[in-house]
Amino acid sequence: MTDYYESDEQLGQYLAFHFGDQYFDVANYPRVCADRCRGLVPETDGLRALDLGCAVGRTTFELARSFSEVTGVDLSRRFIEAAKRLQRQGQIPYQLVDEGDITRSVVADLADSGLDGLQSRVAFEVGDASSLADHISGYDLVFAGNLIDRLHDPVSFLQGIHHRLNVGGYLVISSPYTLLEEFTPRENWVGGFYRDGLPITVLEGLRRYLEPHFEMIGEPEDIPFVIRETARKFQHSIAQLSTWRRMRVMQ
Repeated sequence: MTDYYESDEQLGQYLAFHFGDQYFDVANYPRVCADRCRGLVPETDGLRALDLGCAVGRTTFELARSFSEVTGVDLSRRFIEAAKRLQRQGQIPYQLVDEGDITRSVVADLADSGLDGLQSRVAFEVGDASSLADHISGYDLVFAGNLIDRLHDPVSFLQGIHHRLNVGGYLVISSPYTLLEEFTPRENWVGGFYRDGLPITVLEGLRRYLEPHFEMIGEPEDIPFVIRETARKFQHSIAQLSTWRRMRVMQ
């Protein structure tokens, strides 16, 4: 599924998801997730945030309202190219599918979302969240949005993400847990299966792999989102958002 998010169709859907209209009274999901992250750290001046699975960058820009430096990383080159173009030019045109081959041209505009002027605080790069480059480290907050169920090796990600965070920093994971073998081999799932006849949820899997270095803060929160596919077809999902604080592990 390497090329799944490189298509024109997916690019258009995600630009609309991040910067387009809202549907069925559901708030903009990337913005809501960024608001939850920003609320964790009242004093964010001089702090750094990492947006993993940033797609076309809405949450990255939203985090830059508060954080002094925000890095957005995604495996899709098309998504990162779009985010960088938004950073450079402030807007980007894309095609929205109405039905079949009928499309219409729409423009994603940072100014329309109140995000203009934040470009100097963000940086985007292509990368695999399961094997990040060495320089991706020293962050005060890491947001992983709709990522955990799209990784080939989520265990590697969960066991290594503490290396990217400062002690006392926050990891925020949000996902609808749509586990698909096209993205994650079944033997690599962290939850969504039975063990010894008992159901193991993804949240339980997160606890298992994160608790050596993290403590969960509060209770998980359900956050709905809508992705428009065509004028008459929408994905309406509910993500679970959980928050984890990195602890100092005593030797």
